[in-house]
Amino acid sequence: MILLRHTVCGILPGARSLSTRASAILSSLDIPAGAAELPGVYDGEWSGSGDVLESVCPTTGEVLARVRSATPHELHKALGKSKEAYLHLRTVPAPKRGELLRQIREALSAKRDVLGALVSLEMGKIKTEGIGEVQEFVDICDYAVGLSRMMNGRVVASERPGHTILEVPNPIGVVGVLTAFNFPVAVYGWNFSLSVAAGNANVWKPSPSTPLCAIATTKIIARVLEKNGLPGAVSTLITGGKDVGEAIVASQDIPLVSFTGSEAVGRVVGKAVQSRFGKSILELGGNNASIIMPDADMQLAVPAVFFGAIGTAGQRCTSTRRLYLHRAIAPKFLDALQKLYATISVGDPLVDGTLLGPLHTRAAVGIYSDAVERLRQSGAEILAGGRKYDHAALSQGNFVQPTISVPKTTNPADEMWSTETFAPILNVGLFDELEQAIEWNNAVPQGLSSSLWTRDIRNVGKWIGPEGSDAGIVNVNVGTSGAEIGAAFGGNKSTGWGRESGGDAWKQYVRWSACTVNFSDAAPLAQGVDFST
Repeated sequence: MILLRHTVCGILPGARSLSTRASAILSSLDIPAGAAELPGVYDGEWSGSGDVLESVCPTTGEVLARVRSATPHELHKALGKSKEAYLHLRTVPAPKRGELLRQIREALSAKRDVLGALVSLEMGKIKTEGIGEVQEFVDICDYAVGLSRMMNGRVVASERPGHTILEVPNPIGVVGVLTAFNFPVAVYGWNFSLSVAAGNANVWKPSPSTPLCAIATTKIIARVLEKNGLPGAVSTLITGGKDVGEAIVASQDIPLVSFTGSEAVGRVVGKAVQSRFGKSILELGGNNASIIMPDADMQLAVPAVFFGAIGTAGQRCTSTRRLYLHRAIAPKFLDALQKLYATISVGDPLVDGTLLGPLHTRAAVGIYSDAVERLRQSGAEILAGGRKYDHAALSQGNFVQPTISVPKTTNPADEMWSTETFAPILNVGLFDELEQAIEWNNAVPQGLSSSLWTRDIRNVGKWIGPEGSDAGIVNVNVGTSGAEIGAAFGGNKSTGWGRESGGDAWKQYVRWSACTVNFSDAAPLAQGVDFST
């Protein structure tokens, strides 16, 4: 049964007439509700006189705001101010930068629920996920506060008497952060927090479809920077389209570019940055699989797959898109999963209890429909979903039914298995031996997240070892989606090899120097070379 959550955010007549709910959320975040246009550039002061970006509520189609993006002149000016801000921030002791991040953490925490509501309003994810996304930014700030006192180098033993070798990290410069619509707050947080702890300034180019989340987050950060007498361009915001992204990627003044998005665009970004000998962090496609063994705890595995496939309407990089079931338990597992699918509550993501919100754009609905049609034409069995919702209460939004499909073949080279579709479509294949499932898991181009459900330690050892999953995230009895901030986040192969958030990810945001120091009265050469006259 589908439980409808009726929306209260209707489309009202008039160019800038907003629903009460939208107005309340924007006003709580210091964004003028109903303004004709909003400035979308911040470099210490707000500006923007370029093309207009429209922020559209995916639940109702309501235009939430029109945002003026950067002109080429404003872009050039903002990049210049970011470089100036870096020259200042690099001289601030790292623990002082940690104190700055602690204050930003407190400011974000104070606005967590309302900023999370804006994520739900503008992006479309449900309320608890919107709040959870802001909590990720809060958590990574906590992490970076401690990190600011532990960004250590190394002392290396020298073969020469009276010498020592130091490996020293220093700030890298200005970091460009290009984020996607599906995590319009958290991904900037992952990058910004580590980057500031390292002593860098940052330039944020958000998705053109989620400018309000970026504006609201920037306002929170800017107030803390101003309070501490620091340049606002430590956290520069430049909204815009493809031209703005290309300019940031091409800029010689930005030695490190972090890009989150599609594999196709990531390939272009990676080549462009490499062509100027810059560094890049790429977080791209994730065609993630869960493998269910006969000894799996079904009470844990079924809900985990349910969340992995349906959470954020299948629009997470870590969403579960492939499900490999051992043949012995496949009927029982699919029966339990279909029963969960039948009870999902769909509708307004800001209403408590809603589990499925809309896809982010009308275009995404088309991508979903095309993918389902290809499955049908190939002879796949559709066990659940497979079409848009036709209820009147959902007619203005981008709502689609979560889909379970059993394709006729399990050939990983087939498009249905090898291509990521950013929608709630779960393809199911049956296997007889774990080795076969691991082979299928690894056979696709992407390598972000993976999950094995078993209670046999022998399976665990194989799965996490050299013969196991080749993904960047290799979970056991944990779903593919919902990573914590403490470990490095990222994937392998066409996912891009980038790492953000915890672990050793901070080491990408610094430049490294090997420093040999001679404190003796002689100057011997390494390797015993004698160059005396």
